[in-house]
Amino acid sequence: MASTDADFEKKAADVIGLYLNPPQQAAVFCIDEKSAIEALDRLDPVLPLSPGGVERHGLEYYRHGPLSPYAALDVKSGKINAKTAARHTSEEFVDFLQQVLAVCKPKQEIHIILDKLSAHKTKQVEEFLEAHLKVKLHFTSTYSSWLNQVEIWFARIEREVIARGVFTSVQDLARKLMRYIRAYSKTARPFEWKYSDVQRRIKPC
Repeated sequence: MASTDADFEKKAADVIGLYLNPPQQAAVFCIDEKSAIEALDRLDPVLPLSPGGVERHGLEYYRHGPLSPYAALDVKSGKINAKTAARHTSEEFVDFLQQVLAVCKPKQEIHIILDKLSAHKTKQVEEFLEAHLKVKLHFTSTYSSWLNQVEIWFARIEREVIARGVFTSVQDLARKLMRYIRAYSKTARPFEWKYSDVQRRIKPC
């Protein structure tokens, strides 16, 4: 979707600038959360595509409950720092920011790209920023969460783990997500964005 934000190009340039020319010695993270993933215990496993056959799956499953994974993509390395939580709250978000800070150098400048979800703009978040002046938040415009590179990674984990997965419990879902994340980070590479035609510009509606 095209953004309705009148300042779309300015905000997009801010985010893309962090990808293409980040401040020296600074850390740049793309952060987001995928709320309420259901731990579905399918009666029949999904049968993949085969020569001459379509993908097949049964209709019966049991819901064990939801889980909300949080992910921070390190723009320079492509590695993922993540956690899972039972709930999707501002308190959990601030706790995850603390987790991300723990892997950075003590006095390192930190830039975080994220969307304008209400949980990202609460009093708790403001207090966190006041206590950590080295942390700067960069918000994407309305309808522009696709500018956040971690969305590419969330689409991948949806395809490779969640969509066809069978999970016997919420704990099983959390364990399989974290196992995938650890394996992914071992061979992670940064995403490289290419923009070949500067005349094709996405303008606000």
